[in-house]
Amino acid sequence: MGSRRFWTLVRGHLRAYLLGYAAAVGAVAAAQVSPWVLRGAVDRLQHAAPAVEALAAALLGLALVEAAFSYAMRWQILGAAFRIEAQLREELFAHLQRLDATFFHRWRTGDLMARAVSDVRAVQRFAGVGLMRSFHTALMVTSSVAFMLATSPRLTAVTMGILPGATVLFVVLGRQVHRRFERVQERLSDLSVLGQENFSGIRVVKAFAREALEVRRFRASAEELARAQVHLARVQGALWPAVGLVLGTAAVALLWEGGQLVASGQLTLGQLVQFSYYLARLSFPMIAAGWVLNLWQQGRTSMARLEEVFRAKPQVQDPPVPVVLPQVQGEVEFRGVWFAYDGRFVLRGVDLHIPAGRTVALVGPTGSGKTTLVSLVPRLFDPSRGAVLLDGVDLRRLPLRTVRKAVGFVPQDPFLFSDTLLANVAFGAADEAQAREAMRVAGLLKDLSQLPERERTVVGERGVSLSGGQRQRAALARALAQDPRVLILDDALSSVDAQTEAEIVAELRRWLRSRTAVVITHRLAALEEVDWIVVLAGGRVAEQGTHRDLIRQGGVYAELYEQQRLRELLEAEAP
Repeated sequence: MGSRRFWTLVRGHLRAYLLGYAAAVGAVAAAQVSPWVLRGAVDRLQHAAPAVEALAAALLGLALVEAAFSYAMRWQILGAAFRIEAQLREELFAHLQRLDATFFHRWRTGDLMARAVSDVRAVQRFAGVGLMRSFHTALMVTSSVAFMLATSPRLTAVTMGILPGATVLFVVLGRQVHRRFERVQERLSDLSVLGQENFSGIRVVKAFAREALEVRRFRASAEELARAQVHLARVQGALWPAVGLVLGTAAVALLWEGGQLVASGQLTLGQLVQFSYYLARLSFPMIAAGWVLNLWQQGRTSMARLEEVFRAKPQVQDPPVPVVLPQVQGEVEFRGVWFAYDGRFVLRGVDLHIPAGRTVALVGPTGSGKTTLVSLVPRLFDPSRGAVLLDGVDLRRLPLRTVRKAVGFVPQDPFLFSDTLLANVAFGAADEAQAREAMRVAGLLKDLSQLPERERTVVGERGVSLSGGQRQRAALARALAQDPRVLILDDALSSVDAQTEAEIVAELRRWLRSRTAVVITHRLAALEEVDWIVVLAGGRVAEQGTHRDLIRQGGVYAELYEQQRLRELLEAEAP
């Protein structure tokens, strides 16, 4: 395995590996002395010599010593491998946390989950069983061949002319194992993605009665995985019979040649038993060699898949020499901002200045770039050209922690963790009292009586037990609890009824005193009291001004306002 990261992890647990390898030396030494004792016992039995009991006790003692050293070897090396697995998984998770939104737009969640679970486990198996057995096997093979030569060079030449055939088989089949295991991991990623998407979107699946179709899709994907695993098993399964065939052939050659040597008096019966014992001792190392080769191929494939993720670098990073703001005031400026998704520009030269403490609304047709523009303020993305400034300083010169702490962001699609309502709101808060005050401002307190355990109610994955409006208000409360200097609401009350929205807006006005707010909404009637309105169209600022000014101008805003008013009238008159 050529991964520098893997060997760095192993070096971090070098003491455990050295102790394990030292124990392996002790286990092999005890194992290799046993045939000499057995040889003496057989030869003495031939001559009716006494003290067989002492030889039997010696064999039992050697077996106990070998078992004790083998236990110590496993304890040290396998324990280190499990710690490496935990460390690798922690490093992968921490790395994923540092990556920006662009990465997660390109990678599928199920694929990342498969790598974090299945591939990390494959690396752990090689770090444990693989490295343990590779050393133990090499030591056992080397020492066994040496003792076999000392016993009978002729028998060694005969048997060792056959055994290397197993190595050739391992090399040939190992290449197939590598390719087919890689295919298995790809199919596993596809299956994980399909399962994750279905579980996350179960409401949509049921709403459109797509259960049977999704079951068929999942079955087809599971069958693809099963076929890939069967293809892998065919190659892996061929290793063990191949080893058995080679060792069986070697055993036949030993009996044929060794019997002749004993009959001619060139070898004692005890020496033949001793030699056969060493040959038998080679059986498991030869099988282990194939096992280690499989683990190495799988571990190499999995580590390469993990390195793909580790090589991904966040496009949004902390500056090498950050500027420290003593206190954030909340002044936001977009200066010649352009932004592109996959080479397609959605923002084109936006210039906009928002003084500290002002509430500004962003409106415009769907696809005009509103969400993209506000996503630049907490540095979820960085502009392709131009700059976004906070208190006159380019955001790219400020520490990310400072920016994220200063900016509260409520997205269109709120996400809640499978935890209590209070824990979700207190996610970025200093204490629970602050979180409860944020819940009051967001209008959540009156809903607590509907929940079985009030604010201690577990809301389920993505807040499934709450209504759409309650999820939006919980997300709003979470942002408020952070006590940001800049608050961004991206259509954050679209699922709230008009009366509740009016109550929340009234509370927000009091809360927003001396704070900056950027609000995206499609309810234009709610903008009459907003300080300033900016209209985006085609990724550019088309108009800006107060509600009355924009209505008088008769431009894009006035047209959008009239269309919405007529739509509301038609809905009100509909039976």
